[in-house]
Amino acid sequence: MIKIEHARVMNLEGAIRGARNPMNSWNRMDSYYDEEGRYILGPNDLDLAKRLCRAGSDHRKFIRQILVSVDITAPLYWWKEFDTYKVGTVANSTSTMHKLHAKPIELSDFSHDHLTDEAKEALVSYIEFLEQRRKHFAETKDKEAWYDLIQLLPSSYDQKRTVSMNYENLLNMYYARRSHKLDEWHCYCDWILTLPYTKALFLEIK
Repeated sequence: MIKIEHARVMNLEGAIRGARNPMNSWNRMDSYYDEEGRYILGPNDLDLAKRLCRAGSDHRKFIRQILVSVDITAPLYWWKEFDTYKVGTVANSTSTMHKLHAKPIELSDFSHDHLTDEAKEALVSYIEFLEQRRKHFAETKDKEAWYDLIQLLPSSYDQKRTVSMNYENLLNMYYARRSHKLDEWHCYCDWILTLPYTKALFLEIK
């Protein structure tokens, strides 16, 4: 399971303006803001952006200035793979250290969409034990119960993070993970292609 929400793309105008600095070609800029405040790339600017992206990483520096902020809720096993992309990304997560015990632990807190019936029954029993330990810690502050929660928490536990990154990060993730066996990566890569101009800029590169 993966949930992606509150996505915002920023500084498209600044990135395109900077892309024209090397050739002093600002007079050819033809992009504009529409009535809804979206920055629309004109034919000249879009053509330049596509040519720079096709020319390779040294020439597509401008996409590192297109910034993205987004909330992602995903299981810990997916975040473990996402965390390989540390350069240029920043994330603030909900805290298992401080807040895992603050609410009842329920099946809805975990990704279980691909479990067999037998495995789901086992997970439910496991969650019941975790909930017992959570209640014990909430009542007594017994650190042993807290360690039981932290060390036994399954990797299917869903965690929310607010992530900041740029289009270069997204491009690298897209080509590295679009054929991954995890469905979460397929959903994530599909989301990347919904962002402004990613199809035009990314799909003709490699």
